[in-house]
This record gives sequence, C-alpha cells and structure tokens, in this order.
Amino acid sequence: MTGIDRRQFSLLLTGLLATPNLLAQPVLQRAPEAQSWLLASAATDSRQQHWLVISDTDGALRLRHRLPARAHHVAAHPHQPWVAVVARRPGAYIDVVDYHSQALVKRIEPAANRVFFGHALFSPDGRWLIATENALPQGEGRISIRDALNGFKLVNEFSSGGVGPHELLLSHAGDEVIVANGGIRTEGRQKVNLDSMQPSLAYLKLDGGEISEQWFLAPEQHQLSIRHMDISPDGTVAIAMQYEGNPADRQPLVALHRRGQALQALSAPDAINRQMSQYCGSARIDSSGKIAAVSAPRGNLITFWDIEQNAYLTRLEVRDGCGIAATATPGEFIASSGTGQVYLLYPRDGLRERLIQDMRLSRLSWDNHLCAIQVT
Repeated sequence: MTGIDRRQFSLLLTGLLATPNLLAQPVLQRAPEAQSWLLASAATDSRQQHWLVISDTDGALRLRHRLPARAHHVAAHPHQPWVAVVARRPGAYIDVVDYHSQALVKRIEPAANRVFFGHALFSPDGRWLIATENALPQGEGRISIRDALNGFKLVNEFSSGGVGPHELLLSHAGDEVIVANGGIRTEGRQKVNLDSMQPSLAYLKLDGGEISEQWFLAPEQHQLSIRHMDISPDGTVAIAMQYEGNPADRQPLVALHRRGQALQALSAPDAINRQMSQYCGSARIDSSGKIAAVSAPRGNLITFWDIEQNAYLTRLEVRDGCGIAATATPGEFIASSGTGQVYLLYPRDGLRERLIQDMRLSRLSWDNHLCAIQVT
C-alpha cells in the first residue's frame, strides 16, 4: 500500500458502490444534435510511429497524441475529458490524455519490477484507475489501483489469481473486478510455459483481492488463453480466447460465463472455426445483452453469438477487423480494422456492414481495441 492505507481505500470504495451504473464499456449512440460521439484507438502509421488517435464518426481527427511505444487498449474517464491509453504488454507506460486541451495529464510508469499488461479501466465515479500488471521476475499477475484525484498514485495492488492477466471488467455491483488470466508466462514477449499454462477467469474483491469465484477450462483445453471479455446487463461474461497448442487442433475460441456455473465453450461451424485461425482479438456485447461480437482478425472475420441460446449466430468478413464497440441500437456494432477503416455492422439487419471511416489515405492502422466516447 502507498498513499492511503487499506482501511481508507475501503471507505473510499463505498463511493463506487453507491454508483453501480456505467460499469460496462461506453456505447456509441445515435444521439440528439446536442451530443456527438468520438472514437478512440491506438494506431500505428506507415513509419511505424505509434499514436493515440481520437476522431469523430465522420473521420475528422480530433487528437493525435504521440506514444513512446505501441499501445493496446484505451479507457475513457466517465466524467473528465480524459482517456487512458495502455502500452502493449510488457508495457512501461499508461498515458492519461485530455482530449479537449490535447494535453498529457499524466504518464504513469509501473512500480519497480512491474510491467503493464495491456488493459485498464476507470471506476464509474472516476476515482480509481485499475490495471492489469505482471510482477517480475516471478511472472505473477497483479491488479493495481491508482488514485486519479491524487496524481494517479498507487494505493493498492493484489494478485490477479493467476498468470498473464489481460482484460478486466467490473461486476455490476461494483465491488469485484473480473480478470482474464491468460495463463501465459512470458519473458518479454516470448511465451515460456505453453505446456503447463492454466488460464482462468477470476472474480476478485476490489477492496483486497480475495477470490470469490475462479473458473478453469477443461484440462484438454488448458492451452486456450482467456484474453478479452465483455459483460452483459444480466452479468453474463462473453470471452474471446486464443489457442496456443498444435496448429492442426480445432478448439472452441469463444466462451460464456454465468456466476456459479462452469465456463461454457461455444462451437462455431468447422469452416468458420478454421477461418478464425485459433485467435480472437476483441469481444463486445450489444445493448440488448443478447448478441456477442467476437473478432478474429487473422481470419478477417467478426463473428456473432446468440447469448440466450449459447450458440454461434453468423459472421461478417472485415479485413483485419479487431476493435469492436456496441452501439445503443440492439444488434448493432462498430468495428475498426488494421487497414484503417471503421464500419457499422448489422448482423441481424440483412447481415451487412457500412463503411463510416477510411483512414487509408492517412496511412493509419487501428490497433486491437476501440473505445466510443459520448461528448455533450
């Protein structure tokens, strides 16, 4: 603990518990004229320079912030015009940027013998920045909590419950952090434990890290790394995975989890499963909570899954499509691609997509994740 003690942190956490709404990722809405929407993502240009880019839905650039190294995920602050962009693992920075003033609010560096692992989120009240980290040299996953009102000082950290934590969510009650422990121990970016990896989904108490639930895949699926997630209004977690075993194997790459139940792997048709190329990049649930979108950029696919029926629904082909956000319209998503385009996707409305941005002339390639921000 630094800055404040555990008891003070627990008391301050009650402010988060009093505001349980807005726990999921922001959604893109067709808003009244007084409102507009911005899209934020990490990006790389043709000179291999790395940027945080924020644009409007018409493609006009609003911010282009230079980054010291490649980034992965962007999280929006619920009240301030801030975004936190997290370095790609093993990461040495989180940049918090004010997109109104275009100023760097804070460049956060990890503590000694720590590296960031790609994802972070703000608490709904905006007080805490919560991130996945890795402890060196032992490779233990950690969850860090920093105080956004006090210079993003580290105020608490605890075990993630496993190895290789990646994306994290907050429970709807706001008192737990849900962690995708990918199970992969790394030295730099080299994977060193693929034969013994044990990925898990862990539910941890936010005020101290106690494990309230933890679930593992079947032993024969232990090389399915749990990477990315989203949570539906009823608390169902949609999970996107990548397979680290034999390239000839055919393993499910999408799963669902409901509290108190085992992880449920979902199967796609054989041809779709092969095309997904053993790798999923992002997962988001639509505003109705009934459809999950999971990207498979190596297969140029966005796949869609019926949450109520626990079943594969359909797919759309999007070249190198990876970042996904949900809109406020049921069954509608927005997706970004590594080739510079952004699409609206309608999996249940004639199975089609509509191009709404094209950054190819700017020579920008969107990175793995997409964040939609409402501006009033």
